Amino acid sequence: MLTAVLVVGAIVEAALRDIPWELAHLAVTVAAALALPWRRIHPFALAVGAFGSVAAIEIASAIAGTFSDGIYTGAFMLMIPYAILRWGSGRHALLVLPIMVVFPWFVLIDGNGAWGEAIGGSIFLLFPAAIGASVRFRKASREQQMDRIRMEEREQLARELHDTVAHHVSAIAIQAQAGRAVAPNDPEAAIRTLDVIEEAASRTLSDMRSMVGILRDGVAADLAPQPELADVARLADVSGHGPAVAVQISGDVQELRPAVATAVYRIAQESVTNSRRHARGGSRVSVDVVGDADSVRLTVSDDGARPTSVNPDGFGLAGMAERAKLLGGTFAAGPGPQRGWIVEAVLPKNGDKP
Repeated sequence: MLTAVLVVGAIVEAALRDIPWELAHLAVTVAAALALPWRRIHPFALAVGAFGSVAAIEIASAIAGTFSDGIYTGAFMLMIPYAILRWGSGRHALLVLPIMVVFPWFVLIDGNGAWGEAIGGSIFLLFPAAIGASVRFRKASREQQMDRIRMEEREQLARELHDTVAHHVSAIAIQAQAGRAVAPNDPEAAIRTLDVIEEAASRTLSDMRSMVGILRDGVAADLAPQPELADVARLADVSGHGPAVAVQISGDVQELRPAVATAVYRIAQESVTNSRRHARGGSRVSVDVVGDADSVRLTVSDDGARPTSVNPDGFGLAGMAERAKLLGGTFAAGPGPQRGWIVEAVLPKNGDKP
């Protein structure tokens, strides 16, 4: 509707006013109006095409000595600076902003424009661009805040899931012990105990499915098997740019509970990803898994430059620490003594809390 109104308005204005280079101004104005629906997905092309065409007409009319104020309906082009700062990339915004500053100075081509008018025009064009940048920043901040709130809620749900399942499973274990104790003397009581166990198990499964459904946040279930300790070796096969990854698994790493093996893999995977992404000047990432009689120790280190700061808003380290804590283990991460970054996690083999 806006495009239709602008096109009709430009045609009526061109018919009623005596404008030099009338057809050229009308063609540019109508073309820019017709392109407005694409201002969100192609703001850079729209900005370059619209302002470039108007500038070319101004230069041509100056050479010909026939100056014009253009079509007043073209004021809708103030939407373009807003669009480029609101939806365009940062690189495109840096390219277009100088155009916003220089464009109004074409009023001086005919020798009749005032310096103050040119400066005011630059500010006038930059004003909607500033509004677009402000809206973009506020929306990005809002999305980050919502992501943070969502993450905190998911962590709370994960804790509730753990506590709920632990409570129900403890009750099931107690009932099973009671059933085994009374079975020799009272088989009917043992059968009733089995009924209680069945009901508790069904309730546990229902609660777990409900909470996991919320945690998935609408994402379909992953039908792939959970990673095992042997999958850690596959981290050495990662391709692309970044430091090479070397994996070494030694010691007694047999009989790990599935949850512990999965935690070792996930912590190693996240640590390798962080090292390859952030290790400045690094050439190697080492992943060492060492098992003993009671625990398994994971150490991930790189030889990059020693970091000077850590992102306090990142969830990667917090997630790894939470995963280790839930299994009764310990987690530590920080700069190496001389270079790089070191992540170390120690998890009990049985995954029980101390």
